[in-house]
Formats: sequence, structure tokens, C-alpha cells
Amino acid sequence: MSPSKARLAAAGTASAVLVLLGSAGTADARPVVTPAAVAAAAPSYATWIADVTAVTTPAADYLTQRLARPGGPNAIVLDIDNTSLETYYHGGFTTPAVQPVLALAQLAKAKGAAVFFVSDRTEVIRWPTEGNLKAVGYPNDGLSLRPLFNFDPVQTNKTKARAAIEQAGYTIVANIGNNVTDLDGGHAERTFKLPDYDGALS
Repeated sequence: MSPSKARLAAAGTASAVLVLLGSAGTADARPVVTPAAVAAAAPSYATWIADVTAVTTPAADYLTQRLARPGGPNAIVLDIDNTSLETYYHGGFTTPAVQPVLALAQLAKAKGAAVFFVSDRTEVIRWPTEGNLKAVGYPNDGLSLRPLFNFDPVQTNKTKARAAIEQAGYTIVANIGNNVTDLDGGHAERTFKLPDYDGALS
């Protein structure tokens, strides 16, 4: 009999479950993730907001300086779930705004920049998504969602959406999201990554 083997299973979260099984001629233990382990991956709401604010504060300073320069038209791009809206913590038909990000969007708009949203949500929910953004106070100059019957990688779609904004004549001065797929791919002068806690807030 071979010795017991241990495997850590993260399954896209920051928490892992340790599985100990004796392997008598069998394959290694398969990863097991419990709901409690998944829930434990995300911090408290207060911690999350503090971590978000740690990113939006320098982003606001940057936008204040950048948007004071002549030229344009300028724009910022925002992800939606767990960036603009509190999907993980307070999801619902009308999901509350992430207040530090809402303030950032309102600042950009007040200084003459357009505010665009680029999300992996499907086109099927365009109407409720637009309604939610409006209801919680976001300016919205355009919303890009995943086209129907489109199976491209998230980053591919989001990069194409930002390229289309540039082709419309805008300079994207800031791109804000909580996942690398929101930010990688270029087509923005600066990127600001909000926390996702190793995928717990996707």
C-alpha cells in the first residue's frame, strides 16, 4: 500500500480543502471544495470596500490630472459585476452600486469623459442591466455585452469592445475591472485592478 496522499483543491478560490485518503492501488484523491470553503475565500464587505477604495483613490487622482489636459474625446471603461455593482455581496434585481467606483464614474463624467461599460453579461439581459446602472446613478454612454451565440474567450470580447470604442474616436484614459480578463489586451492608457481575491469575486 502506498502512503496516504494529500492534495489541496482551490478550484479558483483563495481557500483550499485538504483531502487525505489512503490509496490502495487507486488514483490520487480528487479535489473537494465545500460551499463553506468557497464562502470563506471572500473577505467581509467592509474589507472589500476598503480594498476597493485603496484602488479608486489613486485612480481619482489620476483622472483629475489626466482629464485636465486639453484634447479628447476621452473615456473610461468599467467592468460591471463586482466592479461597478455589488454582485457578490448584495446581488438582486437592482444591485447596489460599488460606491467608490460610482464616485469615480461621476468624477470622470463631470470632467468631460464618456463612461462605457464592458461586461461578459449576455445580450439577453441588456435591458435589466441598463436599468440597474441607471437606477443606482451611473452615467452610461455605452454598454458592451457578450453577443448571442458568441463563445469567444472573455478577454477577446472585452479587448474587441475597447478597440471599438477607440475606433469611435475616444481615447480610453482608464480601464477599471476586478479581473485580469477585464484589463489585459491593451486599448487603455492606464488600468486599475480591483480585488477579486483569487477568483472569489469573478
